[in-house]
This record gives sequence, C-alpha cells and structure tokens, in this order.
Amino acid sequence: MRKGSGSAPGAQHPLRHGLAFLVSGGTAFCVDALVLTLLTSVAGLHPVVARLVAIALGMVTGWLMHRTFTFRVAARPSLPEFLRYAGVAWTAAAVNYSVFVLVVLAYAAIEPLVALVISSAAAMVFAYLGMRFAAFRHRGDKAGN
Repeated sequence: MRKGSGSAPGAQHPLRHGLAFLVSGGTAFCVDALVLTLLTSVAGLHPVVARLVAIALGMVTGWLMHRTFTFRVAARPSLPEFLRYAGVAWTAAAVNYSVFVLVVLAYAAIEPLVALVISSAAAMVFAYLGMRFAAFRHRGDKAGN
C-alpha cells in the first residue's frame, strides 16, 4: 500500500500489518506467560506478585514490538509514548473483563471460554484502535500512521 492510503500505517500491506499486530501481541502474551511460569515454578514467588512482574515485562515487550513491527514508528522510544501504550493496554484489559462479565451475566448458560473469546475479540479491536490512533500517533500525524 502507498503511504497515506489510510489502509495500514507505515506504508505496509494491510495483511503484513495485521500479522505484525497478532505476532507482536502473541509474543507479549508468551513473555507474560513464561515469566509468570518461571517466577512461580522456579523462583517460588506467589502468583499475585509474579503476575505483576510478568505483566510489566509482557507490556514492555508488546510496546517495543508494536512500535517496531506493527506501527513502524521511526522516532526514538519515549516515556510519554510508553505511558500512552500502557494506558491503552490497561484500558483494553478493563474492556476485556467488562465485556466478559456482561456476557456471562446476560447469558448464564454460556461456556466461559466462549465468553472469553467474545471479550478478547472486543478488547483486541479496542487495543488496535487505541494503539493506532493514540499510543503511536504523533503530533502532525492526521491519519494515525
């Protein structure tokens, strides 16, 4: 795609952009899960404490990968950008949980995994839009590229 087409940031093909989003998010999830497992199984930390460290490392991984591969940000990483990203990530988690609760309350017989898939899809859409138009948007960037 040509730069400025609005289809995908960084003049990249929409398929490549979408795959980069999925791979970056998947990698962040794997880092989160691996750190959680290592800290609980190997280091013997309580899961609540281990989860805080795992989330933090997964979030930094996601930020660096999304800015590099998904959104191809040329500017140097900055604290304000990371804070915007963290705001989007935490809000997406709140959206995920809220939608999950609403679906479970609205459809008492629903399988929890089905509710999880629905809530995760809603959160993924929110996260993508938040990253594209808030976290990785810079002044003068009208299209979110």
